[in-house]
Amino acid sequence: MQKLNGKIAIVTGGSRGIGRAIALRLAHDGASVVVCARGAGDLEEVVLNIAASGGTASSIVADLRDPAESGRVADFTLEMYGGIDIVVNNAGATKRGEFLALSDDDWADGFALKFFGAMRLTRAAWPHLKSRGGSLLNISGAGGRTPGPEFTIGGSVNAALLSFTKAMADVGIRDGVQVNAINPGTIRTARMKMRLATISESQFVKESQITRIGEPEDVANLVAYVVGPEGRFLQGSLIDLDGGSTKTM
Repeated sequence: MQKLNGKIAIVTGGSRGIGRAIALRLAHDGASVVVCARGAGDLEEVVLNIAASGGTASSIVADLRDPAESGRVADFTLEMYGGIDIVVNNAGATKRGEFLALSDDDWADGFALKFFGAMRLTRAAWPHLKSRGGSLLNISGAGGRTPGPEFTIGGSVNAALLSFTKAMADVGIRDGVQVNAINPGTIRTARMKMRLATISESQFVKESQITRIGEPEDVANLVAYVVGPEGRFLQGSLIDLDGGSTKTM
């Protein structure tokens, strides 16, 4: 028996990279998965891939920067599958750069999707997670604990999401909802591949003082553990999955 049989999961930012890997893994473990992102083409490929492997998935195009979209994603999931057991808030990329070169719009955009999108979807899904003893998992980032000079937006957004996770974990104790966060470090996504075009991988690993560059599947494997039956004792955990980049306690 697959460990997530009968479970219904939402994965935001599910069309590429980490989100795609998470959606594929949860479907492999038996969950019915709703993937959402801003682009239709890649979403459809994920759904077809899951179906070809015998899994169940649906997609919805949504820009979670729009306050109305989170409720629409939750409603779509309920219409398709009748409940919500797992929410993985993964959507959101933030602009890198020198602080003085970053505009107010850059900052607003960074918070709009990754923080406010996650907060609103959590709010829309929470009554259903509560009724089913579900799990909320926020994909934050190592920069929330170890920010850098070119990651002022990302570090700030990730730190806010970690604080939100801790607060909601206490609400989850009251309401019977599991709440945790994962902090990926350097993962081999499309954005990372662009950065590697200017520096060799071995040099990057050495300068970053990490064991290696992570793969999207590394994150997906940990997600599957956390939201599966083996990980249910985790609550309010902020889990660093970063090859050793986080040096602080």
